[in-house]
Amino acid sequence: MSSSKAELRSFFDPQSIAVVGATPIAQKVGNIIFHNLTENKHRGLLKAELFPVNPRYTTLLGEKCYSSVRDLPNDVETLVVVVPAASVPQVIKDGATKNAKAAIIISSGFREVGNVELDERLSSAREETGIRIIGPNCLGIYDPYSGMDTLFLPEVKMLSTGREVVATPRPLPGPISLISQSGAFGVAALDYMAGNMMGVRTFVSLGNRCDVDEDELLHFFQQDEKTKVLLLYLEGLKSGREFLEAAKRFTRSKPVVALKSGRTEAGARAAASHTAALAGVDKIYDAAFMQSGIVRAQTLEEFFDMGRALQLQPPATGNRIAILTNAGGPGIITADTCVESGLHVDRLSDSILKKLEEMRNRGELLAIMTGANPIDLSGQGTSEMFAKVLRILMDDSEVDGVIVMAFHHAPPILDDAVKAIAETHKGYAKPVVACDIGGTEMAEEFRTRFEKYGIPAYETPERAGMAMFALARYGQYLTRETAVAASAS
Repeated sequence: MSSSKAELRSFFDPQSIAVVGATPIAQKVGNIIFHNLTENKHRGLLKAELFPVNPRYTTLLGEKCYSSVRDLPNDVETLVVVVPAASVPQVIKDGATKNAKAAIIISSGFREVGNVELDERLSSAREETGIRIIGPNCLGIYDPYSGMDTLFLPEVKMLSTGREVVATPRPLPGPISLISQSGAFGVAALDYMAGNMMGVRTFVSLGNRCDVDEDELLHFFQQDEKTKVLLLYLEGLKSGREFLEAAKRFTRSKPVVALKSGRTEAGARAAASHTAALAGVDKIYDAAFMQSGIVRAQTLEEFFDMGRALQLQPPATGNRIAILTNAGGPGIITADTCVESGLHVDRLSDSILKKLEEMRNRGELLAIMTGANPIDLSGQGTSEMFAKVLRILMDDSEVDGVIVMAFHHAPPILDDAVKAIAETHKGYAKPVVACDIGGTEMAEEFRTRFEKYGIPAYETPERAGMAMFALARYGQYLTRETAVAASAS
């Protein structure tokens, strides 16, 4: 089903919201959601008018509480529904009397538990009213720009010791949109992103997808200026052809990283029972992702690492990678990872070798340096050496991307190495990925500083290699699509 950006805007930035099932009882879903929205309104972030709806109460958190949607004094744009499943279709019909445009149905108990009849009644109510629906059986929306937050998980919890700790943090605003068919996965992802300082444009938990699905959201985020990268967690697809077409349109201008679970027979069975998703044959998804320009992650770690790389760096125009390191062993591991993923870590060009030889003759590089790829500056490599060799690699047309491994353990390497590498890279449209192994304060400092300069930095060679793979895979897709378009014209 196609939709305009304006049609889905009601989910993310509504003018008015009715929380149907709001309650004063602490830890209840309706309480947490209404509390979150109220807090965002008090902070001046949420601009929407708020209406609590529950026939048991007359006031809620200082707001007049209404017995039903029909009793609201004004029209309402968006419904957040947290009532028992059997009551949901009627709530949708009531919403039509107040010209509601959208409904986020948190309630569960539909097709995912075998209640097909109720699911069909909900679909009939949607068709009858024209109200767009996200859900049911979902967490809904988190939008740090508008203050829309229907996550029913508290930000803080109290330990048995009496100490309050952050439990479900909300990430800061950023350029990455996240769509998830699993609410639990989505919340865990937001937790990870908040802890790793990855900013979020918005998060959408789709649940059972009785109406709005991935292809419509791809169309929406394609037009959204704040979205630069899309992360997509999938268990299955309802409309493969529509999704493929939407993904092709999206990836012409913005990258998508997908994590598709249910690769095995056991995982596929679990996916089918979890969100009523049809998992399908995994090889079909592989082919579809390749055809539509989606970069597929195989692990949760890759999912975020690839997203970070595509956010911070330009795509590589090819798959020829140079590795610049001051530690031989990790450089070899990186080379193995790159080659196993399909990247090329080949012999360096004659032009590069000649320039490295000239540097050795001038005493700017150690005599023991061979000029092989990976380029090993040894433990005596300095910040200046890294900068000069990186410049040679960035200028060479036979290198499409560089992985820099300036390990802080080596005596000559201090924090000025990060600045030297970053300033050398500035102005080039060729991607650079960094790696520094370790969990010490200095290792964390190095990686943080690299990212402040816009260079994604990872703590293992394998992660750095797969991040570069994502940049090359997406870049090669763009190159291929550009060539196809040129030949067609």
